[in-house]
This record gives sequence, C-alpha cells and structure tokens, in this order.
Amino acid sequence: MFTARRDDGYTISTDPELLDLDLVHTWLATDSYWAAGRDRETVVRSFAGSIGFGVYRPGDGRQVAVARMITDGVTFGYLCDVYVDRAERGRGLGTWLAGAVRDHLAELGVRRLLLATVDAHGVYEKIGFGPVRPEHWMELDRRIPAVSQLTGKDRPADRPLTVEP
Repeated sequence: MFTARRDDGYTISTDPELLDLDLVHTWLATDSYWAAGRDRETVVRSFAGSIGFGVYRPGDGRQVAVARMITDGVTFGYLCDVYVDRAERGRGLGTWLAGAVRDHLAELGVRRLLLATVDAHGVYEKIGFGPVRPEHWMELDRRIPAVSQLTGKDRPADRPLTVEP
C-alpha cells in the first residue's frame, strides 16, 4: 500500500477501504466529460481491477480527489479517472496526485505510462508526460457515444444523463 503526505496535511493513499466510491461515482458521472453518465457498478468494477489513489483533506479526512491506474504492475500503466473536487481545485492537488501515481509506479519498476486528456495537458507536462507518437498507436473503441466529450449536450434524447444510487 502506498501513502504520502504533503506539508499542509493532505494525504494520498491506495488503501481501497478509504475510497468513497459513492462520491467518486457522483464526480465521474455528473462532473467529468470522459465518464458522464457512467453507472455506479461500472465505477466499482473499474476500481476493483485497478490501483485507486484517493486524496484526503487534513482535519476531517474527507476524500477530495481520485485517480485510477490500470496496470500489470510491471511494464505498463494507464492513468485515468483523475478528478479533483471543484472546491479543492487551485491547490496543486491534481499535479501532486499525478506525480505521486507516477512515482509509485516507478517504484514498482513500471517504465511506460499513458494517459489521455482533452484539457489538462499542462498538469501532466509538469511531471514529465508528453505527446504520444500517433503513428504508433491504434484503437478499437466500442463505446456507444452517448455523451459529447466536451459538453454532454449531444446525448440522445431517449438516454438522459442520470446518476443512479
């Protein structure tokens, strides 16, 4: 298990018992462009098959950020579902979280990490990420495009954006 603490008291942990998956589901399903409308079971299953990193506020220990690393723990990792609570943004938590994930995977010996972002390039560039060479990558995407990546406004009228308990 990985734990780190900042001088101001914020803590990162990979302890799955600390993750508030109800809160994570709400964040991802209602306030992210990449997981809008994702159901709770999918969130729970995705974290069960990954390393989840939670950031916890000093004092009350409330979870204020999350990241998920899909990895074999040896050769490759994919960083995803990085989210910082809107009330906590501007404190450098996202960069700190992504850097801690990078460092933890380096300790495991994982040498190649990948991520995708529409709008947070600067956060990840600060910790060493750079553009991929697109001619090396291929994709098979079987997602049903139920929500526009940027606005959520292009979802079909018969598929409302909802959060299930």
